[in-house]
Amino acid sequence: MLTLTSCAVGPKYTKPSVPAAPSYSEQAPAGFREANGWKPAQPSDAAIRGKWWELFHDSGLNALEEQVEPANQTLKAAEANLRQARAAITVNRSSLFPTITAAPQITAQHTSANRLVGLGARTGGDFILPLDLSYEVDLWGRIRRNITAAREQFQASAADLENAKLSLHAEVGTDYFEARSLDAQKQLLDNTVAAYRRALQLTRNRFEGGIASKAEVAQAQTQLSTTEAQEIDVSVARAQYEHALAVLVGKTPESFKLLPKPLEEAPPPVPIGVPSQLLERRPDIAAAERRMAAANEQIGIARIAFFPQLLISASGGLEGSSIVNWFNWPSRFWAVGPQMLETLFDAGRRRAQVEQAQAAYDATVATYRQTALSAFQEVEDNLSTLRILEQELAKQREATASAENSLELSVNRYKGGLVTYLEVVTAQSIALSNERTEVDLLRRRMDATVLLVKALGGGWETSKLPQS
Repeated sequence: MLTLTSCAVGPKYTKPSVPAAPSYSEQAPAGFREANGWKPAQPSDAAIRGKWWELFHDSGLNALEEQVEPANQTLKAAEANLRQARAAITVNRSSLFPTITAAPQITAQHTSANRLVGLGARTGGDFILPLDLSYEVDLWGRIRRNITAAREQFQASAADLENAKLSLHAEVGTDYFEARSLDAQKQLLDNTVAAYRRALQLTRNRFEGGIASKAEVAQAQTQLSTTEAQEIDVSVARAQYEHALAVLVGKTPESFKLLPKPLEEAPPPVPIGVPSQLLERRPDIAAAERRMAAANEQIGIARIAFFPQLLISASGGLEGSSIVNWFNWPSRFWAVGPQMLETLFDAGRRRAQVEQAQAAYDATVATYRQTALSAFQEVEDNLSTLRILEQELAKQREATASAENSLELSVNRYKGGLVTYLEVVTAQSIALSNERTEVDLLRRRMDATVLLVKALGGGWETSKLPQS
C-alpha cells in the first residue's frame, strides 16, 4: 500500500515556451526593437522598485500612491480572493487524513400491537454513541494533485493581487498627470485671456481714436470670449480627474481635494533591462503561468478516474436499551473493512472529462503565450511612443517659438497701422494652438512613461509569490 501511494497518474508539468521569432524558445527575444538609445538597467541605476512612482520625484504623486493599498476597494476584493484560495489548500490537504465523525442518538419507540411478527406492543429505547472513521487511500495521487492545483491557484491569486495593485497605481499615475496637464492648460489659458483682454482694450482705444473699426473690436471680443470658454471647459475635465483620483484612494469626491500644480518637468529615464525579464516581472504573466500549471494537474485528476478507488472505513461505539446499560462493556460494537470502488461502464464520461481537461490546459497555454506577446507589444509601444514624442516635442517647441514671434510681429504691425486686426487674431489662434499642443505632448510623455513602467512589471518579481 505504501508503494502504491507513491504513484501519481498524469502528466508532469513543464513550463511551456513563450513566443520568440522565428519560433518558440524558452527565452524572450534578445532585445527590444525600440530599445536603441536606451540604457540597460544596471545594479547602480535608480532601477524600478516596488514604489516605482518615486522615479518621478513628485511629493503629490507619492502621497496619493501611498493611500491606494490601504483604502481601495478593488484591492480589498482581490485580497479576499487570495485568502479564499489559501483556505482551499487546507480543504484539499485535509483529504490526506482520516475523517472521524460522532453522531450520538437517543430514541424512544413504541411498536404496534397489531404487527405480524412480534410479541405485541412494546415500548423501549435505543441509546447509541457511534464513532465512524473514513479514509481514502491516495493510490494514484488524486488528493496530492488536488493539493498541488489548489496551491498553484493560490499563487495565481497572489499574482492577480499584485497585478491589481500595479494597474491601480498606474491608473493613479496617469490620472494625476492628466490633472496636472489640465492645470498647465488652465495656467496657459489664464495668461492668454489676460493678454487678449489687453489686446481688446487696445483695440477699443484705437476705435475710440478713430484708428480701428468696430469690426476689429468685435473680432477682439470674439477671440477673448472663445478663449474664456476654453478655459471653463478645461475646468470640467480637471474636476472629473480629481473625482477619479478620489475614488481610487477610497474617498468620496466631496471629501477630496487635489491642489493645482501645472505640469512642467520632463519624464524621468526608465531602465528597461532585457526582454526576458518580463517573464519574471509581469504579475499577469505569472498568474497565467500558475493557472496553466493548475490546469495540468486537472488532466492527471481526470485520468485517475480510470483507476479503482480504495476506501477504508471503520465504526464503533456503545449501544444500549437504556441509560443504565448504555456504557456497559457488553454494549460495545465495532466494524472495520476496506472497500474497492471501480467504475465499469460510464458511456465515455471519463474519457470525455480527460479530453475536457486537456482542452482547458491547451487554452491556458495559449493564454499564457498571448499574455507574454501582449507584454512585449506594450513595452515596444511605449518605447516607440516616448522616442517619437521626444522628437515631436523638439519640433513643436520650434513651432511654438516661431508662432509667438509671429504674434509679436503682428501686434506691432497692427499698432503701427500696417495690418488689420484679423492678422492679429490669426496669429493669436496659431500661437495658442501651438502652446496647448506643447503642453499636451508633455502630458503624453508622462503617461507613456507610467505605462512603460507598468508594462515592465513595476518592480514586481515572481520570487514574491507565496511558496506555502
